[in-house]
Amino acid sequence: MRWQWSDTLGASCAGGAAFQQSPDYGLAARACGARVDAAVLRDGDQVLATVQILRRRGLAALLRGPVWTEEMALADRRRALRRLARQGAVLIATPEVALPGPGIVPLLTPRHVALWDLRPDPDDLRRGLAGKWRNALTAAERRGIVAQTAPINALPQLIAAEAAQRRARGYRALPGAFTLALPPDSLRLWQWCRGGRAHALMCFVRHGPWATYHLGHAEDLARSAGAHRVMLWQAALALRAEGVRTLDLGDINTEDAIGLARFKLGTGADLRALGPTCWVLPG
Repeated sequence: MRWQWSDTLGASCAGGAAFQQSPDYGLAARACGARVDAAVLRDGDQVLATVQILRRRGLAALLRGPVWTEEMALADRRRALRRLARQGAVLIATPEVALPGPGIVPLLTPRHVALWDLRPDPDDLRRGLAGKWRNALTAAERRGIVAQTAPINALPQLIAAEAAQRRARGYRALPGAFTLALPPDSLRLWQWCRGGRAHALMCFVRHGPWATYHLGHAEDLARSAGAHRVMLWQAALALRAEGVRTLDLGDINTEDAIGLARFKLGTGADLRALGPTCWVLPG
């Protein structure tokens, strides 16, 4: 069982993987100045895992990986992870699941993400919405609120609006340059318009059988109209129709953003704990 470094970015797991392990993420990170390395874990001709690592100034970051293509015992996964730390840089990893044991030093408590399974048929998906969420969606639809796909040239407007929102609320996110470096054909933009302009926008990234909610902004008018629910619902149905099985709605923070957490979980998305962010010792 050994890692082979590769020029090919991103996960090859047919079951899908987090955005951070996708080729598009690696390309955008490179465009923003990061060194991105990829490797494949092999046992003979069998591929056991893929991984994408970001490197800067002697520090290596492994975000939501490796992506395991085969079932492996946690002890074997831990050993494989420790082998990645032999490259000289300090390896900080946030795996999808915890890999406790020798050589794995937890630094931060586990984050939680909301993963929405889009495989049920649309009627079952709607029944899976929380009652208040579904009622608010139905009320907005009865008022005639309809979302539309947005052209790619709406992206700078969304980036600017989200950046202003981020400064006002004091949270961190990927820079606008990262979003602009993503391949346009992987982006799915939605908008709600009134009076000839967009009052709400959302951007999703499609990566294989997964998609990830990436950016969003809604003005007061849009929020009061319930447009953000309609946009997310219509986007989910459209992603499902093109073959997406899992929609990653991102982090759940019940301390600083309880309203946003309720909004995401109101879709019926599963709350999943990632592994703790950890320092991986060479092994």
